[in-house]
Amino acid sequence: MKNFRIFFVCFCFLIFLSGCTKQSGATIIKFASWGSKSEVDIIKPIIKEYENKNPNVKIDFIHIPQNYFQKIHLLFASNTAPDVIFINNLNLPIYANANVLEELSVPEGFYPQAIKALSYKGKLYAIPRDVSNLVIFYNKDLFDRLNVPYPKENWTFNDFLTTSQKLTKNNSFGISFEEDIMFYLPYLMSEGGGVLSDDLSNLIIEKNESKKGLNFYADLRKKYHVAPLKYESASATMAQLFLQEKIAMHLSGRWLVPKYRTDAKFDWDIINFPHGSVGSVVPLDASGWAVSKYSKHKNEAKKFIDFLASKECCEKFTKSGLIVPARIDVSESEIFLDGKKPKNAKVFIETIKTSKPTPVSVNYNEISNDIKRYTEKIFN
Repeated sequence: MKNFRIFFVCFCFLIFLSGCTKQSGATIIKFASWGSKSEVDIIKPIIKEYENKNPNVKIDFIHIPQNYFQKIHLLFASNTAPDVIFINNLNLPIYANANVLEELSVPEGFYPQAIKALSYKGKLYAIPRDVSNLVIFYNKDLFDRLNVPYPKENWTFNDFLTTSQKLTKNNSFGISFEEDIMFYLPYLMSEGGGVLSDDLSNLIIEKNESKKGLNFYADLRKKYHVAPLKYESASATMAQLFLQEKIAMHLSGRWLVPKYRTDAKFDWDIINFPHGSVGSVVPLDASGWAVSKYSKHKNEAKKFIDFLASKECCEKFTKSGLIVPARIDVSESEIFLDGKKPKNAKVFIETIKTSKPTPVSVNYNEISNDIKRYTEKIFN
């Protein structure tokens, strides 16, 4: 009887172990991403759907809402990097240059600008999810109250300045002003300048074309006072000032659409950035999914990002209004052009054609800090 009990216990333990082995036999793909709660709420059901379709794969989702790239750096340094990493073009060169990302095949059906933005030295290192470009959000009700005509597609810098002056009334301003490179690059690029040359070999912010755009931007605040001075905006963001109707126009991107849809108490729409000497040119950035070169499950990781980049998943990200999809078939569908605000949503798509991927080098963060010190004196 005693031997039977020992046998029974051992038998149950073996059954338990076999269950554990079966469970631990699933391939675990670690997937890191940043994102707000609303974005995470989209990602989690997509992960669940993938796991249901692939029962031998388990996705370990690592949500890093703050200090994302600092933490990714640490994970690579400690040899615990995720298999799949959500990444943007501004940081991608650091990882590509360090040879820690897997080169990927170029997929079809994506905007070439997005592919270029997520490539380094001609090699693709992330499958695009979205593109980010800049447009002018404008308060139609405020335009109407002040009898100012709505901006048109072919408007120039002079038209833009005149419009801003007409909208600057009663402690409210015509246009937003932000000191981050992204928000003044359009002024430089549209005059034929920029910060870094296309081949990344030279700083070009002191070129005449760049200075022309930079000075025009600074004059909006300091000379014409159609944009708020630093102390006048205080701790408020430009988005908050736009919602408070303290600025009539706001240069920003698609990421603000969900907020403006729910919080704006006025009618609003978007228009392309005005034309400088060489046209209407804004920087284009992109985000997408990369695979760690040190992943032990590269094939499974690539299969997972193929799923994330599929039309069906792209539509789910797009429905929220949060992104401009990098997939052409989704951006040109009713999923994106859904009739909701902004009414003129096609401007986001049309702007891609004249956008220029932001030239980004391995030491772009250091360059950005140096440039910030340089422009701070110009802007204030």
